Amino acid sequence: MACLSCSLPLLQTHKAISNFSVFPFKSVAICLPKCKVKSVHIPSVSEASSLSSTNLEEEEDDDPTAELVYLDPEIDPESISEWELDFCSRPILDIRGKKLWELLVCDDSLSLQYTKYFPNNLINSITLKDALLSISNDLGIPLPDKIRFFRSQMQTIITRACNELAIKPVPSKRCLSLVLWLEDRYETVYTRHPGFQKGAKPLLALDNPFPMELPENLYGEKWAFVQLPVSAVRKEVSNLETRLVFGSSLDLDLLGIEIEDNTLIPGLAVASSRAKPLAAWMNGLEVCSIEADVDKASLILSVGISTRYIYATYKKNPASTSEAEAWEAAKKACGGLHFLAIQNDLNSDDCVGFWLLLDLPPPPV
Repeated sequence: MACLSCSLPLLQTHKAISNFSVFPFKSVAICLPKCKVKSVHIPSVSEASSLSSTNLEEEEDDDPTAELVYLDPEIDPESISEWELDFCSRPILDIRGKKLWELLVCDDSLSLQYTKYFPNNLINSITLKDALLSISNDLGIPLPDKIRFFRSQMQTIITRACNELAIKPVPSKRCLSLVLWLEDRYETVYTRHPGFQKGAKPLLALDNPFPMELPENLYGEKWAFVQLPVSAVRKEVSNLETRLVFGSSLDLDLLGIEIEDNTLIPGLAVASSRAKPLAAWMNGLEVCSIEADVDKASLILSVGISTRYIYATYKKNPASTSEAEAWEAAKKACGGLHFLAIQNDLNSDDCVGFWLLLDLPPPPV
C-alpha cells in the first residue's frame, strides 16, 4: 500500500521508502506484529526485606493498610537521579468518611518504592516536601535531580515542593513504571482495603485536551508510516547511548513486553533538512505518544503532561483510512509500543532522533 500524503503546513510532502536493506522500514500494511504483553513484576514488601525501613513482620506483608519504604539492596543509591511521583486521592475512605490520599514514589526500574497515606486536610506543598525529605533520610539516598509526575491538577503543589528542594519538576506522561505500579496496587492493595469504595471515580481525572496547532520549530518536511523489526529498534536505542542521537528509550523487560526479534514495531519516520535542530527541539518536550485520528485524518502528537499537537494531516480516502487503522492496530498488537524517528532523509541510513514510545491507558485511580 502506498504511504499517505499529508497536507500543509505541517509535514509538507510524503515519500514511500524503498531502501529496505540499509534502514529496513516497511509500510505498516504489510503485516501486524505478534507479541505478548505480560504483567510487570512489582516486588512485595517481603521481597524488600533488608533495606525496608518499615521492618514489617511476615504476617503483615499482605496488609493493604501498610505503607512501604523499599530500596533494592543491589542498587547503588547514587545512581537513582530521577524519581516518578503521584500524589492523589484513592478510592478509599478513612475513619472520618473522607477520601484517603496517597503519595507514591518510585524510579523507572522500581528499585525505589515508597508509599504513604495522608488525610485530605494535609494536602499541600509542605507535606509533600517533608515526605520527600523523609524518603531521602529513611533510605539513605540523595534527593533526585528530577521528579516526573503526570497529573496536571497537582502541578502547583508538586512544583512548589520540588523548587524548595532544588529538584527539577518534570510534567510528563512518561511515568510508565509508576502507571504500571498504580495498576498493580489497584488490584492487589486498594480493592482489599477496608475503606475501598467500588465504582468511585478518580478525583483528578487525566486531561485529554483538544489538539493545538504545531509550533513552527517542530515542522518536518516528509513523513511516513513505517515498521522496524525489534532487533533494529534495540539497535537504534543503543545508539542513544553510544552516538550523539537525541531521543529516549524504554526498558521493555521491566515493562513486561515480550516481543520476538523479527516482530515489526510500528512507527512514524519524519524527514527534515534541519533534522538535528528539529530533533533537539523534540528532545525537550517529553514526547509521550503518537496517535492516528482516523475520523479527522490527522496524526496527534502528545507531549509533556497534557499537550497535544496536530502533527500532520492527510487526505481522507478509503486507502489512507485503511492504512491509518492498520497502523493503530499494529500499535495495539504491540501493547501500545511504537516509535518516532527523525532523519535527514527518509532513505537515510541513520536517525538523528529516536523515541521509543508506549501508549498506555490511564491508571484506574
